Amino acid sequence: MAQITVREVVSKEDLERFVRFPMELYKNNKNFVPSLIEDEKQIWDPKENPALSYCEATRYLAFKDQRVVGRIAVIVNHKEKQDLGIDKVRFGWLDFTDDLEVSAALLEKAQDFAQSRGITKIEGPMGFTNLDKAGMLVMGFDQLATMIGIYNFPYYVEHLEKLGYTKEKEWVEYEIVFPEVLPEKVEKFNQLIKEKYNLKVLKFSSKKELLPLVEPMFDLLDKTYRHLSTYTPITPEQVKTYKEKYFGFIDKDYVICIADSLGQLVAFAITMPSYSRALQASGGKMWPFGWWHFLQASRSNDRANFYLIGIHPDYQKRGVTSIIFKEIYETFRKKGVKYLETNPELEENKNIQLLWQDYAPRNHKRRRTYSKTLSS
Repeated sequence: MAQITVREVVSKEDLERFVRFPMELYKNNKNFVPSLIEDEKQIWDPKENPALSYCEATRYLAFKDQRVVGRIAVIVNHKEKQDLGIDKVRFGWLDFTDDLEVSAALLEKAQDFAQSRGITKIEGPMGFTNLDKAGMLVMGFDQLATMIGIYNFPYYVEHLEKLGYTKEKEWVEYEIVFPEVLPEKVEKFNQLIKEKYNLKVLKFSSKKELLPLVEPMFDLLDKTYRHLSTYTPITPEQVKTYKEKYFGFIDKDYVICIADSLGQLVAFAITMPSYSRALQASGGKMWPFGWWHFLQASRSNDRANFYLIGIHPDYQKRGVTSIIFKEIYETFRKKGVKYLETNPELEENKNIQLLWQDYAPRNHKRRRTYSKTLSS
């Protein structure tokens, strides 16, 4: 029987194998969506990923008969320990063939990494921060993946549970089919809330007008989610990186911003056309022809994804979400969008889930992180 070996990723060739392995593993799976290859490489470059300034990270590849059969990354977020007092090793980028010896070897490396640092808890899959992909898919294997969600085979769950890992946190995702006409009560309530709190929806004639609001948006994210057990504040360096790298992709028409009477941002939401099919068609490459698939997806698409939402605590549970949803509806009607898929929401985050309650949401995906307590 061939021996399984696990070695650290140190060379450019190893990094290439690490990034491309999922594309080989899922090449015949119609629901898998690849990441952009160059973006995946940049995640491990300290010049491109500010989280590496306060995170310690190592990647491993598993080999069998000189063939890559698995991968894993292990991370210690020192800011998480400093701000929240949480001392754990995060594991992510976990993919493997359906061979328990492979998954066991990979997770053993992660456990060794933790124990060598005196850390007794390990949890994953998750990334460096709250804005990275997290949660192993446990329901919805027959659904098309999104850019912001992990996709995995059902056997991943079986492997982790056999290896003694137990559920830590769970996320839910919903699909919403937009009605032809909004209910009259939504229209009336929307106007009532605007007038009661003297709120206005900001309109943008160009993306340039949107840029000054990027920092206030991330400030609102902190205020919205700081009560959640997993949340760590976003650093100014991260805000700068997200602004430079990702806001170029955002269509201003898909950004909803609401301000108070003083012009201060009190709520925002960002949706985007679904780029899942574009990523599949491009094979994870923007060049030389991947850009064309993205362009087509942005021009004509009946499906959209919900990415970010922030609501100031003073305005939560005051009906502001009705304004957001009304504006999303108007945008989607103009764009021909019929389906909206929410981003993963912690099961405990009921405030955000209330946004969808009047629109017959279908819980079509669930995902969770798994953890294990190690001997000291």
